[in-house]
Amino acid sequence: MPNQPDPFQTARLTIRKPTAADAIDVLAILSDPLVVKRNPSDLVTDPTRVVALIERWLRHWDNHGFGNSCVFESATGLLVGTCGIRTMTVHGQPVLNLMYRFRPLTWGQGYATEAAGAVVTWSEQNLPGQVVVARVRPEHLASQRVATKIGLRRDSTLDDVGDDGLDWAFSNRPAGRT
Repeated sequence: MPNQPDPFQTARLTIRKPTAADAIDVLAILSDPLVVKRNPSDLVTDPTRVVALIERWLRHWDNHGFGNSCVFESATGLLVGTCGIRTMTVHGQPVLNLMYRFRPLTWGQGYATEAAGAVVTWSEQNLPGQVVVARVRPEHLASQRVATKIGLRRDSTLDDVGDDGLDWAFSNRPAGRT
């Protein structure tokens, strides 16, 4: 299985594998009630929990060569979000789950679209045939816009109930394919 470049650049962002030193900044993002408003089970307020989370992310990287990453504004070096793919199963089908979480001060600047788009492009080029799924709450219009801007389509056959309720699926599968 190919390894995701670490780090890799987009026009404005540097995306790289997390390190233990990123824990404080990741905690600042995942402890913000606005960030996890639609996914309250993702709320992390305990520093030991965020360290454990990053350790899980790093194990995924070790096992698969890709995973959740830290996203930095290249111009400032500020950790602005997290974005990546991880393996999971939805309705018995293996998929790559696309995740993106960003600091509210960066919302509306296109960073989630830029980072998620780069991750999906890498996965489609390097993991051909793998289904990429963004799981989004039905009422989370901004996240749905990110998914569609990067070329994912609404894929109701992969809708599922997550820890916080119904997740709508947006995938890279061709329309009409199940």
